[in-house]
Amino acid sequence: MPTSAAVIPLVVPGPVRIRAWQDSDEAAWDAFVLAHPDGTFFHLSGWKQVIETVHRHRTHFLVAEQNGELCGVLPLAEVRSFLFGASLVSLPFCVYGGPLAVDSEVTEALVNEACSLAEKLSVDHLELRSQQPVPQELPTKDLYVTFRKPVSQDHDENLKAVPRKQRAMIRKGIKAGLEAVEETDTRNLYACYSESQRNLGTPVFTRRHLEALVNAFPKHSQVLTVMHDGQPVSSVLSFFFRDEVLPYYGGGLAAARGCYANDFMYWEVMQRAVERGVAVFDYGRSKEGTGSYRFKKHWGFEPTPLHYQYHLVKATQMPNLSPTNPRYQKAINTWKRLPVAVTNVVGPPLARFLG
Repeated sequence: MPTSAAVIPLVVPGPVRIRAWQDSDEAAWDAFVLAHPDGTFFHLSGWKQVIETVHRHRTHFLVAEQNGELCGVLPLAEVRSFLFGASLVSLPFCVYGGPLAVDSEVTEALVNEACSLAEKLSVDHLELRSQQPVPQELPTKDLYVTFRKPVSQDHDENLKAVPRKQRAMIRKGIKAGLEAVEETDTRNLYACYSESQRNLGTPVFTRRHLEALVNAFPKHSQVLTVMHDGQPVSSVLSFFFRDEVLPYYGGGLAAARGCYANDFMYWEVMQRAVERGVAVFDYGRSKEGTGSYRFKKHWGFEPTPLHYQYHLVKATQMPNLSPTNPRYQKAINTWKRLPVAVTNVVGPPLARFLG
């Protein structure tokens, strides 16, 4: 008598449940982010501590579960300012964010919960900084692009891929005797970065922000400083995530331009990242038409649009806190003329609301 085939029980997916973060979620949250193909460094749970302790913003990290298993995450922070209004953002100080889920159903559930939370908190708007648009039809800002590019494991190939003019800048930096050193301290980094921000007319955050990031992500962080005649001239904090490197907070002193330190610095970041097995160089976010946008284009990187989407609650239109907004030009021009020592004191109380 023939035996019957084994009957495989049908597993019916259960309802998606959205709940608030618990401290016990940290390991599972980060494991999910690291395993998800669309996970980014900015989805990691360490940002929660940085945003809460340094900037004193209330966080609302959301967890999605199905059949008792974690199936989605959405990091959010509530930013309230007398000058700039109130918002719920995924995630302040991060260029990427938004929902991360196993499928569109879970994504939709996370976004719906975020919209409800924004209304409950009575903020002006919800902002999702996603690389891919969410299923819901939400107003989208096309101001930002990102620059990402695969890199070779051969340094010569990477150098040849840099357009001729920028390649010449790198070689001039080498001839100038520049030296790149890895540091654990953030003093030189902050000096270089804060002066660059002043030159752009942008308020800078406190140095504690950089220290907190290095402490929260010790295995993901690298501070690289370029020295000229024994003095720091430029510096950058890069983040490593899976097979990617993200040079994120970088800048140079006035002396950096004359010795080509900025191009040399990013070339050093690329070389050292390749030696660590990195396959993707992420130059990060820029606004179209800005100096950083042109700099990255000159390195041979092509822009990819970012999808910053909004759910408007009390606001009637999408916010525009960008320096490209004509409304802020007078303040920006005034800021550029202030001494760095002054902007480093006055800037942090403003910058914590501009992440």
